[in-house]
Amino acid sequence: MIKRSSILLSLFVIALIILAGCVAPPKETSGPTGSSGSASTATETAAIPDTPATPVNVYVTEVTPYVTIIAETTPTSGYSTFSTPTPIPEDRSCRIYTTTQNFLYNATAFTFDLKNPPMYINYTVIPQNVTEKKFVTERTGSKQDVIYQYSTYDPQSFFIITVRSKATGEVYLDDGFGTDYTTYLSRTLKVLDSDDMLIELKGNKITATVNFWVKPVGNFDNPDNMTFDACTYWGQTRDATALAYVTSTPTPAVNTGPVVQR
Repeated sequence: MIKRSSILLSLFVIALIILAGCVAPPKETSGPTGSSGSASTATETAAIPDTPATPVNVYVTEVTPYVTIIAETTPTSGYSTFSTPTPIPEDRSCRIYTTTQNFLYNATAFTFDLKNPPMYINYTVIPQNVTEKKFVTERTGSKQDVIYQYSTYDPQSFFIITVRSKATGEVYLDDGFGTDYTTYLSRTLKVLDSDDMLIELKGNKITATVNFWVKPVGNFDNPDNMTFDACTYWGQTRDATALAYVTSTPTPAVNTGPVVQR
C-alpha cells in the first residue's frame, strides 16, 4: 500500500515538472520596474529598402556648375574715362597751300577744283594798331579832366577771303577780319560747296598767314601716291574760337595841363 502511494506521488511530481516547462516566460515591458527607478526600452528596427549602387538619372542631365567671371577694374579718382574714336582715313585733310603776306591794298588769287568738300581755311592775322586818346571829366573828387590813352586796331586794317565759282562768279564764302567782319585774330572757315573754285586773298595794313586743307581722297586721282607737308583730322570746328583783343590795356593819365580838344 505504501509502495503504491510512493509511485503515485512520483508520477504527480513528474507531471508538475512537465507542466512547469510548458509555460513561457513573461515578456519585457517598458516602464519602471523594481524600486531603483531604472527603465528598460524595447528597440524596434524599421525595414530599409535596398539602395542601388549607381543612381539612375532619368529626368535630369548632369553638367558642370556655372562659373561666374568677375572682371577686375581699376577705380578712377572721380572722373570718367572715355574712349577716343578711331579716325576714318578718308576724313583726313592735308594742306595744299600756305602763304604769309603783308597786305597794303593788294590781293592775290589761286584756283582749286574742289570735288570732295569741305575745304578748311585757317588764318592768323596781325593788324596794325593806332593810339587813341579819350578825354573824360571825373564825376567825383576834384572832377578834373583825365586823358585815357589806349591802343586799338587801325580801322583801315582788314583781311578778306573770298571763295567763288571760277565759271559763274557765284560767291560761296566771303569772310575775314576788319570793320565790316569780325575782330578775331585767328579763325577756321569751311567751304561746303563743290566747284572749280577761285580763291582771292586781299587786305590792307595787315599781315596774314593762311593755310588751305582738303581731303586727298576724292580730290586727287592717286591720293595714296601723293606727299603732303602736313595732314590732320579737323572734326568739328568753330569759327569763333579765338578772342579779339588790343595789344595794350587802356591806362588813364591825369592831364596836368589844359585839355586839348580834337
